[in-house]
Amino acid sequence: MIDLDYLAFLENILTDNRKERFLNVLSNRTKHFTIAVEDVFQMHNTSAVMRSCEVFGIQELNVIEQRYGKKIDKEIAMGAQKWVDINQFDSVSNCIATLKNQGYQIIATTPHENDCLLEDFDITKPSALFFGTERDGLSEEILEKADGFLKIPMVGFTESLNISVSAAIIIQNLTNRLRNSDINWQLSEQEILEKRLAWARNSIKDIKRIEARYYEENPI
Repeated sequence: MIDLDYLAFLENILTDNRKERFLNVLSNRTKHFTIAVEDVFQMHNTSAVMRSCEVFGIQELNVIEQRYGKKIDKEIAMGAQKWVDINQFDSVSNCIATLKNQGYQIIATTPHENDCLLEDFDITKPSALFFGTERDGLSEEILEKADGFLKIPMVGFTESLNISVSAAIIIQNLTNRLRNSDINWQLSEQEILEKRLAWARNSIKDIKRIEARYYEENPI
């Protein structure tokens, strides 16, 4: 449970504009969709995908790092890592099992004989959208375990897009449709409180000292 007194203490340090901004952003955040990237060789692409998640309101990004094990490029992410939750997995199977247990259907973003065009995709179901490597696309394991396949319609000679571009197009399209729907897509009250606390902590310099002072004055 969230310590509401502690949250109030931290938010009292923030400006009114900052607190209002948090509430406005959180009102547009969703976990109805989540994004997963698999072994992206060029880490700046993962960082760019994170920025798209943040800009368009996706709260969680799942990163599978079986081969490359690189860290998020903070310069490319431009602070998005402070506002988006990153879930890291060491295997495809762990990631898929976790997301399925959370109620997501697994959607592979790749052309497939049973694929669905972006504009026809059913947004009513909570979905985990998987994006693959620049070199090889998604692994066979993901393609075999996917519940569905999604592709962006293209009319040019080039048959593929950079992963960060594909993710931005898909995320923008689906979140825009979601916000204009009657689906219950927003964060729960508890999730909003958790994010308010986390974002307040991320916004305050020397938070460890301030936190220690608070609990010294207000022992549990």
